[in-house]
Amino acid sequence: MEIYSDFWVLIICTLFFLVFIKYKKGKSKKGNAKFPPGRRGWPIIGDSFNWYNAVASSHPPCFVEKQVQKYGKIFSCSLHGKWAVVSVDPAFNRFVMQNEGKLFKSSYPKSFRDLVGKNGVITAQGEQQRKLHSIASNMMRLDKLKFHFLQDIQRVIQQTLNNFQDNEVILLQDVCRKLAINLMVNQLLGVSNESEVNEMAQLFSDFVDGCLSVPINMPGFAYHTAMQARENIIMKINKIIEKHRREPSAGNGNGVIYRLLEEESLPDNAVADFIINLLFAGNETTAKTMAFAVYFLTQCPKAMKQLQDEQESITRSQKGSFDTEEEMLTWQDYKSMPFTQCVTDETLRVGGIAIWLMREATNDVVYEDYVIPKGCFVVPFLSAVHLNENIYDDPRIFNPWRWMDPENQEKRNWRNSPFFAPFGGGGRFCPGAELARLQIALFLHYFVTTYRWKQLKEDRMSFFPSARLVNGLQIQLTRN
Repeated sequence: MEIYSDFWVLIICTLFFLVFIKYKKGKSKKGNAKFPPGRRGWPIIGDSFNWYNAVASSHPPCFVEKQVQKYGKIFSCSLHGKWAVVSVDPAFNRFVMQNEGKLFKSSYPKSFRDLVGKNGVITAQGEQQRKLHSIASNMMRLDKLKFHFLQDIQRVIQQTLNNFQDNEVILLQDVCRKLAINLMVNQLLGVSNESEVNEMAQLFSDFVDGCLSVPINMPGFAYHTAMQARENIIMKINKIIEKHRREPSAGNGNGVIYRLLEEESLPDNAVADFIINLLFAGNETTAKTMAFAVYFLTQCPKAMKQLQDEQESITRSQKGSFDTEEEMLTWQDYKSMPFTQCVTDETLRVGGIAIWLMREATNDVVYEDYVIPKGCFVVPFLSAVHLNENIYDDPRIFNPWRWMDPENQEKRNWRNSPFFAPFGGGGRFCPGAELARLQIALFLHYFVTTYRWKQLKEDRMSFFPSARLVNGLQIQLTRN
């Protein structure tokens, strides 16, 4: 019994010692800063299940909001067996984004890193990331959107929407996904042949499905299928590169890849990763936002009516039909869509695709009263800021008119605002943000001026494993 009693005394003392060591590690060498408060959760898995259950719901921040009530706007939890510091503090989120490459670096799962490639703007680090980001931003400057993209986008949208019959039932989410990959393949690779676009769309669908999968490279697993899709996409990109190398004077096409080969000095493998990164980023943002916008408008007839009125007034101002290039929408038409822009901003706020960012501290970081140790995950939860009732009135309500309120104009600056960051910020601000907004506005113009529709099946948003409408937004179309 004495030995048994001594054994438990030893166990208890050991536990107290471990707790003491853990507490001491939470103290900073600088002042009295400490690790943000929180809980460990279950062994190994921590709060991973609670986290992903929340993200799979229509309100992703619900788990985070509960922790904020207990611990404050910056708290800690355990994800995948590792400590993570989660923030719903707009100022700290901006601090993290602005210190990309200095105090923090991006962090992604292995499957995602393998698939998008090490030479892409998404996963590259340091000087390489800055170089690639600069190239991408240059390729998508406003003047290049006007000259290279405006009419091509309209042609692709018209071709897609003109294929539907009166009273046809469609899953709009699938249509938007195909339209987005069609747009990106056309604009990045200069490909417009329907069979080639369809083949690329299927490859890219397999590719995206594996980005957050378990990295098991065996037949039957999503990761294996996605890696095969990546190899096939790279083969197609390399054929375009080889053709351009053989016939540089032929012009080949108007895709970004040709300007990239002519204006920049990247090795061929880096060109392939660069294009894959832009395909992924452009497709995910554009396709999902298009579908979400129609979903929200369908639930809000007043907003639908105002959007239709705005777009039909633009149509009436045009002479004749949109059958010729001269009669397509101009850049000035695009800039005369104030309510459409409000609809886009509100869709990005309520149903933004980038609901959180994943970063890793590269040094011990002291912020106010907290210390974040080197190697710790840092998660700015953007969606929790966008849906914060202390920042926005009735935040979960789709209300595009809120962006007409002068008091919200400072928040609305999506390039710099800490309160509205649908495209991220700092050194990793999405270089295709303007292109995505242009595509969304032009899609809404042609969709609402071509069709009326009714929703046939109830639907809801989910954000895991990726943003989507669970039932695909089933609607019946009626031609105007």
